Amino acid sequence: MPQSNPPDETRCAVFLKAIADPLRLQMVRALQRGPLSVSDLAEMLEQEMGMISHHLRVLYHADLVVTEREGKFIYYSLSDRFFAERGKSHQGSLDFGCCKFEIGPPPP
Repeated sequence: MPQSNPPDETRCAVFLKAIADPLRLQMVRALQRGPLSVSDLAEMLEQEMGMISHHLRVLYHADLVVTEREGKFIYYSLSDRFFAERGKSHQGSLDFGCCKFEIGPPPP
């Protein structure tokens, strides 16, 4: 009889799946600089707002980003929970507990 995966492994797989897409990884790097709106990210990454919203939902449901509303805008930022050596700009690495990823500096 097969054993079910321990919860930590299942949760780690969710994190890894969330950052496995190249655009989502670009978004994580862009968010290292600080909170951004969907329109900010769309302009910065030269993508449609609908595409950015879709990928932000994936990152949000994986608990990699958090939201804050300011008036009619929602700003997304990286969740502090996963950042090791996280200075003011979240430089360092993503630490999921099961594994740790070095991430490069945010794009200029």
